[in-house]
Amino acid sequence: MNEIRETDRFECVVLNVIENLMWKGVTVEEKSTNGRVYFGRVKGELDVKKGDALYLGVRPTYDIEEKTMKVFLYDAEDNKLDWTLI
Repeated sequence: MNEIRETDRFECVVLNVIENLMWKGVTVEEKSTNGRVYFGRVKGELDVKKGDALYLGVRPTYDIEEKTMKVFLYDAEDNKLDWTLI
């Protein structure tokens, strides 16, 4: 099961964007819980700025002891932008 179900997808707002040479660091905040996640390898050509809406997809991990969730960052067109473990 590689797809993120609609019930496991959450709208978030961009809080901060750090420009690098090839990548952007993007911090987002989920609207209902105010939980924040940082993604450090968003492709540099993406036009994203503070206040933009992006989407989080969440999937539990079972094989990594200290990490409990794999979190994906998507744009409005369902393009996967980055992922991280929390």
